[in-house]
Amino acid sequence: MLSYLWSSQFSDKEKPRRLLTMNIKSIKNVCLVCLLLLVIVSPTKVEATTHEWISVPKSEYGEQLWDKNSVRKNQNGVIRILSRFIPKSTTEITQDILYTMEINCLEKSFRDVAVGSKEFNEFENKDLEWKNPNGDKLILSVIDQVCDFVN
Repeated sequence: MLSYLWSSQFSDKEKPRRLLTMNIKSIKNVCLVCLLLLVIVSPTKVEATTHEWISVPKSEYGEQLWDKNSVRKNQNGVIRILSRFIPKSTTEITQDILYTMEINCLEKSFRDVAVGSKEFNEFENKDLEWKNPNGDKLILSVIDQVCDFVN
């Protein structure tokens, strides 16, 4: 019955072209459905790693932590980490500060690439000069611990 309808509906010259058009439409529909399912099922925000915070000795100003899972060493030997400063007293003005920090182990220097209060990299630091810790015990401890961990 189906073959009768098919043969009577189209001429012999049109049949291959109609079949090809129907196959392309079917493939497009399957691809669209797959794409739609992928968009619906995929997570909106992917966290590559969880944080493993390592604390350095506290100071009179607060506590400094660095994330062991964020440590990345580039070709120049510079190490990039995520760091968190927790002030001794927290108010609306003094909150945790999140840093994306680079460390030069050879020179014992650092620079803050970006900062944030709610999430990392909220604000990029325009001053990318390398800084000396100038005796800051928290920063010196972070540099020492991270450099020992990497080397």
